[in-house]
Amino acid sequence: MARTFRGESIHKVDAKGRVSIPAAFRRVIEENDPDWVKGASPNLVIVYGDARWNRLEGYHMAAIADVDARIARLPRGSKKRRYLETLFNGQSHPTAVDDTGRLVLPQKLRDKIGITDEAYFIATGDSFQIWEPAAYAARAAEIESWFADEGDDFDPLMLLDSDDPEED
Repeated sequence: MARTFRGESIHKVDAKGRVSIPAAFRRVIEENDPDWVKGASPNLVIVYGDARWNRLEGYHMAAIADVDARIARLPRGSKKRRYLETLFNGQSHPTAVDDTGRLVLPQKLRDKIGITDEAYFIATGDSFQIWEPAAYAARAAEIESWFADEGDDFDPLMLLDSDDPEED
């Protein structure tokens, strides 16, 4: 099984939109790009989504190939398939990590989520998210509040045993 993204960090974004990717994330991107060879730039896809999204999602090539395959299994012309094709193909930005471990976030993407001088990276398994730091702090507070409502003895691993679709 391929390694997954783990961890979180904040990185400076320069005026040209260049931002360093966490080193551990770069290793995962490399390992999951079938075209990558040592000394080359590994590829990834950044999905930016529609107006409701306030984050970017970075997918290594194996993860985006899995998403594409799952979309292709949906009935052609179905509403779900059209939406997912638009999201993951149209509202996305194929890119590569440069030789200094950075990627360029185009102005359109920075403006969309409000990034100016810093970007917050957080791992989400076979993908990672990029947030404007204050926006992520607000999201983290929502999550913390939800956990607090569950009580002091709440064990997050209990969520893995849930079969209730209402709890998602």
